[in-house]
Parts: sequence; structure tokens; C-alpha cells
Amino acid sequence: MKQQPAPRGVYIHIPFCTNKCHYCDFNSFVLKGQPVDEYLEALEREMAATSIMLPPQVIDTVFVGGGTPTVLTPEQMTRFLAAVKRHFPLADNVEFSMEANPGTTDLEKLQAMREGGVNRLSFGVQSFDNVLLERIGRIHDVDDVYNSIANARTAGFDNLSIDLMFGLPGQTVDALQDSVARALALDLPHYSLYGLKVEENTLFHRLYERNELILPEEEEELEMYLYIMEQLKNAGRRQYEISNFAKPGFESRHNTIYWRNEPYYGLGAGAHGYAGRHRHVNIKGVQPYIEATRNGLPRLDSSDVSESEAMEDFMMVGLRLLEGVSNTDFGRQFPGHSIEEQFGDIIMRLQDDGLLEAEGDRYRLTEQGVLLGNEVFGAFVTVLED
Repeated sequence: MKQQPAPRGVYIHIPFCTNKCHYCDFNSFVLKGQPVDEYLEALEREMAATSIMLPPQVIDTVFVGGGTPTVLTPEQMTRFLAAVKRHFPLADNVEFSMEANPGTTDLEKLQAMREGGVNRLSFGVQSFDNVLLERIGRIHDVDDVYNSIANARTAGFDNLSIDLMFGLPGQTVDALQDSVARALALDLPHYSLYGLKVEENTLFHRLYERNELILPEEEEELEMYLYIMEQLKNAGRRQYEISNFAKPGFESRHNTIYWRNEPYYGLGAGAHGYAGRHRHVNIKGVQPYIEATRNGLPRLDSSDVSESEAMEDFMMVGLRLLEGVSNTDFGRQFPGHSIEEQFGDIIMRLQDDGLLEAEGDRYRLTEQGVLLGNEVFGAFVTVLED
């Protein structure tokens, strides 16, 4: 087996939130009463142990997610960012992203983030409709969005992204159109658009089970997605992935690591990592995670990834990118193999169904395939034998 390279991306999880949104199934905990400083100490222990176990080379991307990382105080933020730099050698042109919640980013905190090396912010806006924001459990309002973006620009951030959601309870096409217009008026370089998924262990799932969650019809949700794609394209934001749109040069470099099935470090409570054809997930609870770091790596589970499983993953995540997957990249990860050799029958069927198209040594989604992406990705699940 070819020796796998050391990861060039780092994901770090800050699991604290001001509150739990009604749709959220991420590993997150309400901030009040949490041992935040102890957690940051534990993160430093995991960083140190990780850098010994799998020594890092130059790191191209860092992504801090959650939770809401921006609930850290300016002092905690400064300490945390300094620890990242101590344990991971960052490239001169590193993309250093942090998720942020509008209303948790005053100018002092943003300046601490900028001085600590963060150069890209992703704001969880979700909607420009205050009624909808309250309905889905967000604590910010539209004014907080504008203030946060203004503060970020004042602090020196120009690589900014916002998340918007569609298919929300009670959301109409008109309401979605208004949110898209307001989002584009901010003239940001990057936008992420997500349809609501009702996940287990959420308030929305409990309501859904009781038939108390009224969602838009499937046709209406499709109309929303098509409208989003059209408006963002007209505004000069290229759709480079199923849910992501950017000005040229502002595509998320860190997320592209995932979509290309490349290795990355994963640190923090509940974080996932992938390196050397080996996946792990960390212990999820805050206190159990803290205690586990005193005795080594805080693993909840870990497993080897077979070559056939890695090939399937390559296709499933790679086809999310609108540039698709290439035999060149496939051969780089799996020397001596080609896409046609492993998946020829599936590729032909998806082409016959009008969901995939070929160009040179590359396969990518058609316009119809973009709308039926899950059908395409599912075609590659557990189809190869080890």
C-alpha cells in the first residue's frame, strides 16, 4: 500500500453554544456552567499528543467549528489560537477559518481572532427573517447579522462567508427570495446554502414525529434551490460544490480537503479525523473528553479504512464538487487503479440516466445530477469487495 501523506488540514471542535438550535444534531453543549478553560487545556494536550503520534508538516488549512467557537472570550480566543500555532506549523498562505454566530462577535473579539491568525469567517446566518430565526431556535436577529459583518470588515476580514437555509418550517419562496436578496446585497465572496434536514435527537425531529412540524412541499423546496442557484450565478458566484458558491479564488480550501477525500487532523470533543487510511472519532462529552486527554488520545472509536472503502468514499464525496472526479487524482490516491476499472458499470448507468457526464479523464454531475445528488452518491455505497 502506498504510504499516505501527513494531513495538511486541521479541524478543531469547540463544542459550546449559547443555546441549542432546534435543528442541530452537532456535538454541542449550552455554554452556561461549562469548564471552558479546562477544555482549552485538554485541547492543548490533544494537540501535543497528536503532533507526536503523527508529526505535522506544513499546514495549509485550519477550520475551527462547533458549537460556536466565537463564544470564547477574547482572552480565551488568544490563548487557543496561540496553542494552534505552537503545535502546527502553518503555511504562509494558510486558510484559517472559524465559524461564528452573529451576535457573538464584537470588535474586540474579532480583533483578537485576526491577530491570532484567523483570516476567514463563516457566519451562521440561516435567514434574514426574524420570525423564522426565532422559529428555528437562533438567538440572533437580522440587525446582529449586519453588525457582525460590519465589525468583521472593520477588524480586517475580507474573506467572509454566510450560511443560509431553505426548506424551513413555514418558509415561503417569497421569504427565501428576500433572504437571498439581502445576502447578496452584502456582496460577500462566499455563500453556503443548505436545505433543512430533520435529524434525530433534535427538537425538530420530535415535532416531526408528532406531525407538528409543517415543512414546505418538495416541489416548493426544489423551486427554492433552483432560485438560489440562478441568483448566485447571476451575481458572479460560481457554484463549485452542491451547496457552496464563491467568487473565483474564494472557494473553501479546507472543505475541499474533505471533498477530495484527503487526510486531515481532527481535534476536540466529538471531532472526526482521517489520516493514513485510518479514521477516528473522539469522545463526545466535555468532561469525559477532558479526562481522557490526561491519559493519551481521547478516542471514542477508530478504524482502518480498506482500499475499496476509500475508493467508494473518493467517488461519493468527490462528485459533490461540480468539477467532479478525475482519473489523475484517483490514480494518485490508488496507484495502478482507474475509475472505470472499479466503477465502470455504475458510471455507465448514471450516464445513461443523465446524471453523470464525462470530459477528458473527468466525471461530473450533470445539471440533473446536481438536483439528484443523493441518488448519485448512494450508487457508490458498499459496491466493492475488499
